[in-house]
Amino acid sequence: MSNYDGLMAGQRQAPAGGVFSALFARKSVESLLAASEETGSSGASLQRTLGLFSLTCFGVSCTIGAGIFVLTGTVAAEHAGPAVAISFILASIACLLAGLCYAEFAALVPVVGSAYTYAYATLGEIAAWVIGWCLILEYLFASSLVAIGWAGYIVSMSADWGLQIPAAIIQAPWDIVGGKLVRTGAVLNVPAVVITLSCTWLLLIGTRISARINNAIAILNILSIVIIGAAGLAFAHPAHWVPFVPPNTGRFGEFGVSGVVTGAATVFYAYVGFDAVSTMSQEAHNPKRTVPLALIAALGICTALYVLIALMVTGLADYRTLGVPDPLHRALAAGGSALSWAKSLASIVIGVGLIATLLVTLLGQVRIFFAMGRDGLLPPAFAAIHPRWRTPHLGTIVTGALAAVIAAMVPLKLLGELISIGTLLAFAIVCLGVIILRSQRPDLHRPFRVPAYPWVPLGGIVVCLALMASLPADTWLRLIVWLALGFIFYRLYGFRYSSLRRRLPSPGE
Repeated sequence: MSNYDGLMAGQRQAPAGGVFSALFARKSVESLLAASEETGSSGASLQRTLGLFSLTCFGVSCTIGAGIFVLTGTVAAEHAGPAVAISFILASIACLLAGLCYAEFAALVPVVGSAYTYAYATLGEIAAWVIGWCLILEYLFASSLVAIGWAGYIVSMSADWGLQIPAAIIQAPWDIVGGKLVRTGAVLNVPAVVITLSCTWLLLIGTRISARINNAIAILNILSIVIIGAAGLAFAHPAHWVPFVPPNTGRFGEFGVSGVVTGAATVFYAYVGFDAVSTMSQEAHNPKRTVPLALIAALGICTALYVLIALMVTGLADYRTLGVPDPLHRALAAGGSALSWAKSLASIVIGVGLIATLLVTLLGQVRIFFAMGRDGLLPPAFAAIHPRWRTPHLGTIVTGALAAVIAAMVPLKLLGELISIGTLLAFAIVCLGVIILRSQRPDLHRPFRVPAYPWVPLGGIVVCLALMASLPADTWLRLIVWLALGFIFYRLYGFRYSSLRRRLPSPGE
């Protein structure tokens, strides 16, 4: 009998081989589904309040946030030039391959936890821990990146209105210059801290309220971005697109084909919105249908918006000038007085839109913490649900506090690359998980099946690994350090308190 079998949900067979094999103990799909109906550690449970429209809006809000408003300029200035539009298309192809695999898992196992939960069912506990640890890079650090981007736009908008905010309180005390960490002379990024803590409070009082606010913001954002993008293209200078792919500088990743690929790896973070949709499965109505549809719809909408804005921004301004926290604002300013209305509208859209993005990224991290706390890999406080608000209140407070500290102290460029490499690793493992579960449990009813199997998941693995390989060596070093810290924490806490491993008989019993 395999680890997937068992008459009772959550009951496992003792793995042969002692402690090492126990690290790869897996949860059955049946036990995961049973866990979705259980209450949190406080006795309350998550409410199913989200439909297809709300889930799609969550995905769109998360996806069109920092990527379209922040990373577009950085990637254009440092890697791809005007071909940043191609970078977004390449990243969307990789995301589609991974997204289809997510859709199969989300329909099969519609529970909180996303890729972390999927890995637990296919590769075992240690792989689930690695994914959960990487998803902290994806969500917690992404929340901080969004907050930094929001702060940059607010500072620019305030300057337009004649209000100058002291430089000491609008940026991190360190930045990366020439690959080295240098002091900026600032104290901390106060606006980023304020917006992070404000969104944390909003999430505390309920998912339904957050969803309603997010739905309205998402629709207004889509309409406004289409209007701004079309207006900006009308005033674009075709000369700014020549050459569309700037020649390589002699270093890998600095323009040329390698720059476009590196740019795709960097902006891959911009597409994590569909992963946020899957983290909400346990709070969705009819998740086996709505979650896969929302995943694919969000990806399609956002790819079109990314390409539109990438072409508009690089058409209005020289790509070399766009390596700033507010590239859309900078590009529209270069368009002159004819686009002053668009710049004002963009400032409002960005300011409000990034708030929606921050809400979703914080929410995704809270739900990952919830799943890991319920499984014993993190302290049970992360799975505690407030009896009135029906939200994981302690996990929300911890997430918001950590995100605020990171946003206050860490530079933008460092966050972008770390988020992308962590996300790519998680997506590659999800694609591998689909192959493993098809082999191990072909009997399971799959409401949604990945088309062109096994080529789609295999393609997802190859593309994700290739994009990871194109990232700078120092980003890999930071990932290795991050994973090492994760293994230390797992050995000291998760290994001892894992709910699954504590139910396993000891070797020889």
